[in-house]
Amino acid sequence: MDILFASLGFVLMLVGIVGSVLPVLPGTPISWAGLIVLHLAPSISFNWTLIIVTGVIAITIYVMDYVIPAMGTKRFGGSRAGTWGTFIGLVVGIFAPIPFGILIGPFVGALVGEMVFNQTDGKKAFKAAFGSFIGFLASTFMKFTFTMLYLIFFCYLILFEYWDVLF
Repeated sequence: MDILFASLGFVLMLVGIVGSVLPVLPGTPISWAGLIVLHLAPSISFNWTLIIVTGVIAITIYVMDYVIPAMGTKRFGGSRAGTWGTFIGLVVGIFAPIPFGILIGPFVGALVGEMVFNQTDGKKAFKAAFGSFIGFLASTFMKFTFTMLYLIFFCYLILFEYWDVLF
């Protein structure tokens, strides 16, 4: 039973890491679900405080994932049209058949949103689009960092519990 829960938890960890880069998947909450599944294993034990703290962090990062790109757009002078353009460009970039669409999409979306819907001049629109891109990169880095920390913690718990068996 332990092997089943540990394997399922590890798969969730890997999906969470992929989800930290792809905006379609909520990476940090999926990695947290991997910790929950590991907690269900009969011979691996850790306290509820750990589950609650990592869960609060996962939910906070999930919310911040939507806030940070918009903050980047606003910080660099963007408007509501640029913020919506960032989000729409992100979604389109996922499904676009171009390489690096997920990186180009938010930038182009903010640029189009500013120039077309807000009639912003080119220089200011480019600055706002750059802000959305920086926000997207910051958000992705934050998610990736925490999903990797959850994976390290996951591996530590498995090694700690099975240390006698392994060595």
